[in-house]
Amino acid sequence: MPLATLTKVRFGHGTRLLLDEATLSIEPGEKIGLVGRNGCGKSTLLKLLEGRLKPDAGVVGLQRGLRIGFLTQDPDIDVNDTLREAAERAFTRLFEIHHALNALYERLAHAKDDEIAPLLDRQSRLEHDLEAAGGYAIDHRIDAVLHGLGFTDEQFALPVSKLSGGQRARAGLARLLLEEPDMLLLDEPTNHLDIEGRRWLEDFLADEFAGAVIVVSHDRWLLDRVVSRIVEIHDAGLREYPGNYADFVLLRRQRALTQQRVHEKQQDKISREEAYIARYKAGQRARQAKGRATRLERYQRDELVERPVDFEVMRLELPKAERVGDIVIAAHAVSKAYGERVLLTDLDLTLKPGDRLGIVGANGTGKTTLIRILMETEAPDAGVLKSSPRLCVGWFRQDQDHLDPTLEVWRHLQMTVPRRKNGARLSEQEARDLAGAFLFSGSAQESTIGSLSGGERARAVLAGLVAGAHNLLILDEPSNHLDIPSAERLEQALSLPPDEGGYDGTLILVSHDRALLQATCDQILCLEGDGAWSLFQGTYMEFDAQRRSGATAAAKAAPKPSPRPAPEPAKKKAAPKAAPKKTGKGSSFHIEDLERRIEEVDRLIASIDQRMGEPDVYMDRARTTALIDERKDAEAAKSALESEWSRRAG
Repeated sequence: MPLATLTKVRFGHGTRLLLDEATLSIEPGEKIGLVGRNGCGKSTLLKLLEGRLKPDAGVVGLQRGLRIGFLTQDPDIDVNDTLREAAERAFTRLFEIHHALNALYERLAHAKDDEIAPLLDRQSRLEHDLEAAGGYAIDHRIDAVLHGLGFTDEQFALPVSKLSGGQRARAGLARLLLEEPDMLLLDEPTNHLDIEGRRWLEDFLADEFAGAVIVVSHDRWLLDRVVSRIVEIHDAGLREYPGNYADFVLLRRQRALTQQRVHEKQQDKISREEAYIARYKAGQRARQAKGRATRLERYQRDELVERPVDFEVMRLELPKAERVGDIVIAAHAVSKAYGERVLLTDLDLTLKPGDRLGIVGANGTGKTTLIRILMETEAPDAGVLKSSPRLCVGWFRQDQDHLDPTLEVWRHLQMTVPRRKNGARLSEQEARDLAGAFLFSGSAQESTIGSLSGGERARAVLAGLVAGAHNLLILDEPSNHLDIPSAERLEQALSLPPDEGGYDGTLILVSHDRALLQATCDQILCLEGDGAWSLFQGTYMEFDAQRRSGATAAAKAAPKPSPRPAPEPAKKKAAPKAAPKKTGKGSSFHIEDLERRIEEVDRLIASIDQRMGEPDVYMDRARTTALIDERKDAEAAKSALESEWSRRAG
């Protein structure tokens, strides 16, 4: 029997219809991902299920006695509680049973003979209820959930009033997970979680939580890990897709292709009918033409399939950034601390043209501080910074207070993108093309900046930055307010080759969005806490695999790991299809042959990295796993070749 159902539900605000004829069934234990553009009605659907909103028409049915847990962005927590006490309130019923048992034991100690039997019966029932509510073993559950969501033991005693907004949101999530309701409604649960917190939540929802889950999230990796069905809100209707988010992308693309073919056939039919009607409307067949015109009008009203919206391909001519020389930014022995809180110790970092650096680390490890130091808006305690004199920086920050709220979207882009060398700005059509490429279509291009939602405003800013001919682009948590299509469009702009409309400058990306990191970055700087750091040459997926295998344990403890120098650019030549065989000491290769083979392997590794950054590849687990294995083989072959080269050169 379903836990909850929506039957032909209709709901709107004023003249804006969010849901129309929406029908959905949620089974016990089912994990569902709810997706759709910002403002399409995802949060509204959750509120209808929870009972906060009532439908304008249709029925929302809930199983009798259903316990629903709803995560809001502003959880209702007593500010006088400590963090641990706030989490413990998930077990209010358990504490009530404990209190009742203690009172019962006191009565038993002084009971008369004829009172003992009913009191023992009462004790048996309470102990049964106690076991059902979790018994006495709740302390470790509370600790596990709070630790999993990124809290430390020292924070357990902090009053809620001292917690930041993000910490309160995590405290609310902790209490909700500990309550273990029959159905969880989660609206962007990862907004305030770092990567480790997101991974813990994924594992908890996928492996431990037995109830049903409906989750709204822009974290595609969480959707891939947790859900088994995707429900998309599109044009006020619900579309269902079996599988996780990666399956949804493929199925949606197939549906769009089918819809496109049907649309094209219908347009051919309409053209033929219109030609017949125009030809014979005044002749001997005028009566037939009139009848066909009536049928055509009815056909267009009742059967016409719309042309699918193209979310997949971005066609842009982005301006080229000015060259900056050999070095974009160099930092040597940079250190930073606030009192006893050490953020950086002896950081060495060199960025060259075309580098794509992802910066990751737990909340509070100093990622944004590092950006401010590199941009020289904050001084380090020690160390040396150098940057190219021709540096042109585009910097995406968390607040957008500098924007003119009266400008239309297309006009904002026209005014934001720097003038060309001849002094001309983007034409109106070029500005509208740029807006369309970042999913502002039709009347949305006429909307003023001040009327946009937070996600739409972030998208407009990112469009201007990516197209702004900046030779250094710094993005600090750009996808926090983006829906999934917008995040995918940003990925596309950053990961496409320059000759296909992609960004050609240097990128620094601070993000907890693992899909975005994987698609765009070729090296990862991890801030470990207490000043420690490590620099990994490779994609995020490779970095994560290495950390999981324990290979970076030494880097966690070392305060000053040395960055690996960037390899010299390889000569242009087609990459080999397979890695060269390993070369041992008995090899008969000349040293020139060894050098040539090392160059070939370097090109192969670069080719693999490029393929792994393509959206249609990284969303395919089988292809990604195969590429990771191929890269490992190539690295092993390169190591053997370099060892042999060193032996011969010595």
